Amino acid sequence: MPVRLLTQSVLHWPDPAEVLAAVRHWAVEQANRQPSLGRVAIYGSYGRGDAGVGSDLDLLLIDGAAQGPQHGRLRQWPLEQLPLSCDALVLTPLEFETLLASNQRLAIELKRDARWIWEREKI
Repeated sequence: MPVRLLTQSVLHWPDPAEVLAAVRHWAVEQANRQPSLGRVAIYGSYGRGDAGVGSDLDLLLIDGAAQGPQHGRLRQWPLEQLPLSCDALVLTPLEFETLLASNQRLAIELKRDARWIWEREKI
């Protein structure tokens, strides 16, 4: 979220590099807490690299244990800890692969814009 500078009456919007660093840190913390988290990506304006003042964060979480409707899946992730308002999508690996194989608009956007921020190391 934007923060007020102490010496000015204007709001300071976080720099995209600050946002990406915060998302990486958040992803590592969440992966330590939730072993089923496999990958975290950003897409939309931050994925394309054209985010600016007012941009929200579009986040994709690949969670092998995800089940139930999206609103239920989102409850376990503390998105409020991220520096901006966030639209998140939680998919299982199979759901993600099925989506990418489709011609849906979201699949096209993810193929074009998604940037993987964190991935669990394969053992």
